Amino acid sequence: MNTLDAKVIETRYGLEMYSDLIENIEVKEILSPTTDNRFYEIILGIKYFLLAEKKYYTNQKHYFGFRMSDDYNLIMLIEPETESLFAVKNEIERQATKELIANWLTKTEAFKQVVNEMIEKQKGREVQTEQDIEEVLGIIKFLEKLPLVKPEDIEQASIEKGINAEFIF
Repeated sequence: MNTLDAKVIETRYGLEMYSDLIENIEVKEILSPTTDNRFYEIILGIKYFLLAEKKYYTNQKHYFGFRMSDDYNLIMLIEPETESLFAVKNEIERQATKELIANWLTKTEAFKQVVNEMIEKQKGREVQTEQDIEEVLGIIKFLEKLPLVKPEDIEQASIEKGINAEFIF
């Protein structure tokens, strides 16, 4: 039997418990920079247990976005318009969620495994043009940088509302 690494956030609605399991992570979308948007973006869904009033629990799945500039220097967290991991949280709970994301992105094995799978998927992607090749190489480089981001950079990142029009849940 393995011991799982879990993180817990206390909110006014109960305890949110996040387990380091690959099946709890969904990559919803990955975007590379365009002429209108100079950021790499990844939208992630996280499944967690909500232990409400210490009496019952439910499975929850919510999303957040991670945005990095094309020069890999600027980092932002994105709050989707619906099903947001940051929704209905006060400022203290939002900061705790940022700390959770910082630790989760940089320290968990499940996330690293998901990133490696996404890199392999990109490497197997069919490309036809020079632009396709550049896009795939850029996404791979972005994905390789994700687990290397420092937790304090994520904790200090701003949370931007809304997401590109392509993200409709």
